[in-house]
Amino acid sequence: MQVRVREVLAGLIVSVVATLLQGVAPAPAEAQAPIAAPVKQPILFSHKIHAGDFKIDCQYCHADARRSTFAGLPSVKRCMGCHQIVASKDAELQKEVEKLRALWKDGKPVEWLRVHKVAGFVYFPHKRHVQTGLACQECHGEVQGMTEVAQVAPLTMGWCVSCHAERKGPLECVTCHH
Repeated sequence: MQVRVREVLAGLIVSVVATLLQGVAPAPAEAQAPIAAPVKQPILFSHKIHAGDFKIDCQYCHADARRSTFAGLPSVKRCMGCHQIVASKDAELQKEVEKLRALWKDGKPVEWLRVHKVAGFVYFPHKRHVQTGLACQECHGEVQGMTEVAQVAPLTMGWCVSCHAERKGPLECVTCHH
């Protein structure tokens, strides 16, 4: 009996939240200003050049996104797959490629700093979102135009719930909170 009461209560809460959020569409991430300044990374990696100019698909570098909770970061080996033969004509950018080559030579990873983060009590599987066809830009913004990546979406519960409500995604609390 107690379990049934909890289920009914949870259903009511979800219904109230969904009703309150109805018609409140999340603003597209790319239309928002950065929430925080870009994080200073150990190597200046331009998504504008890689994903924008060269049109490298997000999942080429973030290959775990389609099969894991985390999108993952490319290994130095993945980067060197191109940068063993590709350099930059720009002297400043070539310095960044040289940093990468030094890491490759020393067998060390790039120690990237996290840009996007949800609260620790939230379960966010990238794979579910990728597999339903949600574009990376919906949460991460127009990354292909960013020289340095910055978080543009709040990634708050209200923001996520309104996106789920708009797209008819699951609204049960246990979807994200285990």
